[in-house]
Amino acid sequence: MMRDAAVQNGVAAEQDFLASIVLGEGLPEEAERLLHAAALSYDQEDAALRYLLEARLLAPTHPATLIGLYRFLFYKGRLAECLSVAETCLTRAAIDNALPLDWRDVTPDHAAFGDFDAVLPRFFMFSLKGYAYLNMRLGDYDASAQAIDKLLQLDPSDKIGAKVLLGVLERRGQEEDVD
Repeated sequence: MMRDAAVQNGVAAEQDFLASIVLGEGLPEEAERLLHAAALSYDQEDAALRYLLEARLLAPTHPATLIGLYRFLFYKGRLAECLSVAETCLTRAAIDNALPLDWRDVTPDHAAFGDFDAVLPRFFMFSLKGYAYLNMRLGDYDASAQAIDKLLQLDPSDKIGAKVLLGVLERRGQEEDVD
């Protein structure tokens, strides 16, 4: 599906952006080394995962270790495990932004969600978008729709690109147009 691939590429690009912003700040040197080792051993799934989990033990709440694990699981197609990491990212972002722990209770007044210069609110938004996408891919369309609605509520100008996800969700089950 061409549109599904576009959404997947968009989610991956957003995670790449987030990783570049938050990687170094406050990350223990050994955890950073382990993240690099995981990247270098990506084709050796067991070794890469071991490095990622070790990095996470050293810095369990650092966004870089969470994003690294998320990306690995995402690209390896381990979507159910990836969803669990996305949920952890949402919790971490809620704590870092002093938001309600349940994303459903977050309102536009809680943070500058539409300001893309505000890194922490962006981490929350990208985490919620990943959560929505993964739920859609895993067949939980209600959870996906709720997350997409929340994204549009928090970011009415749709800088995050939630309408693309909404379009995919609305077209599910319909035959794709041939380009």
